[in-house]
Amino acid sequence: MELKLVSVENPDALNLMFGQSHFIKTVEDIHEAITCAVPGAKFGIAFCEASGDCLIRWSGTDEALIELAKKNAQAVGAGHTFFIFMRDMFPINIKNTIMAVPEVVRLFCCTANPLQVVVAETEQGRGVMGVIDGFSPAGVETEADIEKRKGFLRMIGYKAKG
Repeated sequence: MELKLVSVENPDALNLMFGQSHFIKTVEDIHEAITCAVPGAKFGIAFCEASGDCLIRWSGTDEALIELAKKNAQAVGAGHTFFIFMRDMFPINIKNTIMAVPEVVRLFCCTANPLQVVVAETEQGRGVMGVIDGFSPAGVETEADIEKRKGFLRMIGYKAKG
């Protein structure tokens, strides 16, 4: 077994979800789930099929995001994993919806941070050992940091102004 570190390509620091699923209809079901949850959503999905033809299955509403998802799925190359890249929405808008898709087994991360995937490779194939999402903590937040966090959440509309 060989461990590899795969850096996810995300030049525009887009929000993404990286997860694991288990069935060929994953791509269609995730596509339908996203469009029902966020009408007009801009996204791209790629799913690494782990049996049969072992193809990277894909779908989405934005060609550039589809290409980015396909490229990263191919780089990681681990069976039954999927990438969803999104624009003008956040993973929190669809996380519970995605987790409710029957084929979805787990989400490794939802992030816009630099992302690395720890992959184990054997003669059979590849599997995900985990992810490195962003950076290590630089310290503990101060009262000023708390105010900044609360202000940011209100600025982007996730908390009521008041």
